Amino acid sequence: MNFVSIRIITDDIKRLVEFYARVTRLEPAWFGEDFAEIATTSCTLAIGSTRTLQMFEAGDTRAGANRSAIIEFLVDDVDAEYERLKPFLKEVVQEPKTLPWGNRSLLFRDPDGALVNLFTPVSADAMRKFGR
Repeated sequence: MNFVSIRIITDDIKRLVEFYARVTRLEPAWFGEDFAEIATTSCTLAIGSTRTLQMFEAGDTRAGANRSAIIEFLVDDVDAEYERLKPFLKEVVQEPKTLPWGNRSLLFRDPDGALVNLFTPVSADAMRKFGR
């Protein structure tokens, strides 16, 4: 088994895709007006409109209701990313801070309220874990 993507369902796909494109500095690939992907070297962030739910038997899926998952991106310099994104971010949850497991981490919310973590490994163990 290979973990290849995570999908976010949203009521405002253009807004959310533009947000993640700006955060990641990656160009989204659009597959129609209701689905886009932002592919990194290790995983893909898929973003679908609520209309895509009609294609699945998804049960109780609600856009903008996530409060249990964190979308994480490994970055070269979390402090530089914070300075770049600070004027753009609406809700910073935690400014860059070094955590006990050796990552320096920035937490903020996307426009739908999902928690996003940009982090840089800074301890020897964390750097080794991420091949740095």
